[in-house]
Amino acid sequence: MSSIEPMPGALASMWRALKRGYVAEPALLVISFALALLAALPDALYAVWLGLLGYGLIEANNTFVWIGAIGMGASATLTWTLRVVSDRTQRRFRDRVSIALESHVANLQASIVSIELHERAEYLDRLAVLRDQVFTLDHMYMSIFSTAGWILRLGVTVTILVVIHPALLALVLFAIPSLGASLWRPGLERAVEEKNAPFDRLAKHLFDLATMAPPGKEVRLTGVTRDLVERRRETWERWYRPVSRARNGSGVYQSIAWSIFGIGFVLAVVFVVYGLEAPAAQTLLLIGAGSRLAGYISATVGELGFLRGIWMDGSKRLAWLEDYAEAQLVEDTVDVPERIEHEIEFRNVSFKYPGADRFALKNVNVTLKAGSVIAIVGENGAGKTTLVKLLARMYQPTEGQILVDGKDLSRFEPQAWRLRLAGAFQDFFRFELHAKTTVGIGDEPEMSNGEAVTTAVHRAGADDVIDQLRNGLDTQLGPGWPEGVEVSFGQWQKLSLARGFMRNKPLLLLLDEPTAALDAETEYALFERYAQGIRRADAAEGSGTDGGITLLVSHRFSTVRMADHIIVLDGASLIEAGSHEELLAQEGQYASLYETQAAAYR
Repeated sequence: MSSIEPMPGALASMWRALKRGYVAEPALLVISFALALLAALPDALYAVWLGLLGYGLIEANNTFVWIGAIGMGASATLTWTLRVVSDRTQRRFRDRVSIALESHVANLQASIVSIELHERAEYLDRLAVLRDQVFTLDHMYMSIFSTAGWILRLGVTVTILVVIHPALLALVLFAIPSLGASLWRPGLERAVEEKNAPFDRLAKHLFDLATMAPPGKEVRLTGVTRDLVERRRETWERWYRPVSRARNGSGVYQSIAWSIFGIGFVLAVVFVVYGLEAPAAQTLLLIGAGSRLAGYISATVGELGFLRGIWMDGSKRLAWLEDYAEAQLVEDTVDVPERIEHEIEFRNVSFKYPGADRFALKNVNVTLKAGSVIAIVGENGAGKTTLVKLLARMYQPTEGQILVDGKDLSRFEPQAWRLRLAGAFQDFFRFELHAKTTVGIGDEPEMSNGEAVTTAVHRAGADDVIDQLRNGLDTQLGPGWPEGVEVSFGQWQKLSLARGFMRNKPLLLLLDEPTAALDAETEYALFERYAQGIRRADAAEGSGTDGGITLLVSHRFSTVRMADHIIVLDGASLIEAGSHEELLAQEGQYASLYETQAAAYR
C-alpha cells in the first residue's frame, strides 16, 4: 500500500461516535442530553423577565414588577441548580464512556492483523494524534450537549427579537462571519498540526530520551543531555512556528468577524430607538435579548469550534481506525488445523515493506516439514525476521503463497492461527508485572496456573532467575513499582523465553534470536535440552511427531547445527538449505560462516 487511506467524513464519524457512546451508556446519555436542554431554558427566558420588570417599573404596574422579579429569581435559581445537576450527571457519563472509548481503541489496535499500523510513519502520525485525543474524546459528548443547550437559548432569543420586530432577525446575519470563522479555524489549525506531526512526535521522543530511565545510563555517560534538550527545543519550534502562524492568522480573521457582529448590534439598538420609536421597556427587552444573543452566539460558535476541531477530528480518526481494522478482517476463512500433518510450504514468496524500494524477501521457495526443528541463518538484513513475521501473519506476502498442508495461510482467521503459535523475540517487551503474570501471559487461559508457569520457567532455563527474586513468582518486577525489583537484561530475556514456552504443543514455535543476551554455552545447553525434549515426546507418542514446527533464528552456529534443517538467507533470497552436514559438504556460504565463527573459539 503506497498511500494512506483518507479519513471518513466528519458528520458520519461523529454519528458513529455518538452511537458508540449510546451503546456504552444509553440511559446516562439520554438523561445528560435532557438535562442540558432543561438547564438552558430558564437562562434563555431571563431577558423576558427583565423586559417585564422594566415594563412594570416604567408603567408603575406592580403585577408586572412581581412577575418579572419572581421570574428572574426563578430563572437564576433553576439555572444554577439544573447546571449543577447536569454537570454532575454529565461527569458521570463522561467518566464511564471514557473507559469504554479507551478500551475500544485498545481492542481495535490489538485486533488488527498486520503490524504495518505501527511501522509506517503516516499511520504513526495519525495514531499519535488519536492517542492524545482519545483521553479527551469523551468531552465530545459534553460539547454536543452544550451546543444543543446554546442552540435552544439562541432559538428563544431570536424568537424574542422577532416579536419586537421581524427586521431584527437581520442581527443573526451579522453573526454569520463569526460562525464561519469558528468552523473554519479549527480545521485549518488541525491540518497544520498534522502536517507537522512528525516534528511533534520527535520532540516528545527526545524529551523521553532525556527524562526516562531506560536510556538514562547512556545519556549520562555520553553527556548528551544538553544536545538532547537543544534538539528537542529546535524540533518543537519546527512544529510550533507554522502552528502559531496558522493560529495568529485565523485569530485575526475571527476578530474581524466579531467586530462585524458588534456593528450589527449597535445598528439594531439605533433601529429600535429611533426607527421604531419603541417604548423604553421594549428597548430594554432588546438590550437584554441582544446582549445575551452575543453571548449565546459566542458560546455556540465556541462549542461548534471545539466540535469542528478537536472532537470532530478525533471522531474521524476513530472512525478511520475502525474502518482500517474492519478492512483487515479475513472473509471466507477455513479452520486452523489441530496439527500439521505434512508441511508448511513457501511458494514463490516475496515481500516488500510498505514504502520500501527493495524486497525484504524475494522468490523464496522452501518446505518446513512437520515435527522438525528449522534454523534460519544469514547476515543482518537478509530477511530472517521478515520470514518469521510472515509466518506469524504480522504481514501478508506481497507475492506468492504460504501453504499449511496445502491450505493458504491467508485464509486462516488470524487470531485463531496465533492462538496456536508461541514464540520469543530478541526485541521482547518488559512486562513490569508480577513474575508469574509476566510469564503466564504467554498463554492467557493458563496465566494463573502456577504449575504451567513453573513448567515454562524450567523449559526456558529461568529457574535461577525466579530463585533470586525476593518472593519468587509473586515478585513485582520493575523498580518503579512498590516493592518492585530490578531485573537485568539477561534475566528479562529468560523470562521472555519462558513466556514463549507457556503454550503446550503449539503448531509453530517462533524463536527469533530470543537468547541474544545469553552466552553461547547457556544458549546451546538450553536449546539442546529443548530439542531433545521434543524428540523424546515424539518418540513416546509413537507417531514420530506431533506436527509442531520449531523455527529458530540465531547467529550462533553451535546452536544452529542441532536443527534438522537449516535455511541460509542472503540479500533477501534463499541461497542454501539442508542439514548441518549437507551444508558443510557443499562448501558454500554456510560452511564459510561456520568456519569463521568456529575459528574464533579455537
